[in-house]
Amino acid sequence: MDSSLRPELFNFLGVPMIHYYTNNWDGVQNFQARQDDILLATYPRSGTTWTSYALDLLYFGQKSQQRQETIPIYARVPHLEATLPVKQPGSTQALIKETETADKLLTSPRIMKTHLPVQFVPKSFWEQNCRIIYVGRNAKDTVVSYFHLDRMTKMHPEPGDWNTFLQRFMEGKMVFGSWYDHVNGWWKKMQTYSKLHYMFYEDLIEDTGQEIDKLCSFLGLSASTEEKESIRSKVQFSDMKNNSMVNHTTFKGLNFNKSSFIRKGKVGDWKNHFTVAQSEAFDEDYKQKMKDPTLQFRTKI
Repeated sequence: MDSSLRPELFNFLGVPMIHYYTNNWDGVQNFQARQDDILLATYPRSGTTWTSYALDLLYFGQKSQQRQETIPIYARVPHLEATLPVKQPGSTQALIKETETADKLLTSPRIMKTHLPVQFVPKSFWEQNCRIIYVGRNAKDTVVSYFHLDRMTKMHPEPGDWNTFLQRFMEGKMVFGSWYDHVNGWWKKMQTYSKLHYMFYEDLIEDTGQEIDKLCSFLGLSASTEEKESIRSKVQFSDMKNNSMVNHTTFKGLNFNKSSFIRKGKVGDWKNHFTVAQSEAFDEDYKQKMKDPTLQFRTKI
């Protein structure tokens, strides 16, 4: 067994979890999207839960208070490529394929999320001309947040020390591949697919209300000023950190002694982790990999 793998990978609810994202590859690729489905795509730690919650509130926040108070956001917006362990009656364990969870959603539209690079998205989403939202976040804050996620996630290998993790990120040796390829691939797709809305994490931080307005326009929603203000208030990080249906404290695969799932929601926290030498090396590597002048990320606001 690889010494970098945690014991929890083998005993989280008694189910091996090494292939958390690949156990159901055929099921993901053959997933049948519907025309009104909405897919949220992100690289890990780029505002996935944040935007999932905003989307859920836009569509269903006024319709069911019980939904908001009793169903965790990760169940309302399933992670398409994930396979999750659950306990069955009689203390037996099983693996739940999130494609099956998504397929059984009773809501209309169905909202789903993915971390897949654009080339691996199930073809049915393109065939059905579904609306797709992509959220990108600057690389430095992404890698910092990703490091803390891997520290607390029982289904992932140990991240190693910060410098080792940073080097691996720069080399693209991550579960969902290179951040650089990911953000660029989705950016280029927007040029040929009109129903793709590309958002930036930093814009969401700077003016959440304006980004909600843009989402409504893209989705064809006519939420009232009062509704949008209510959503803007609910998706503030201070509120989400204390909302058990959003902060993932009900998810047993996370060790909250290591970190919080909803952390800071800041732009520029990377400065608390990068040394001067690390930052300079990262910037030089970044210049070599980010050649498209039309795609710009902000590391401060």
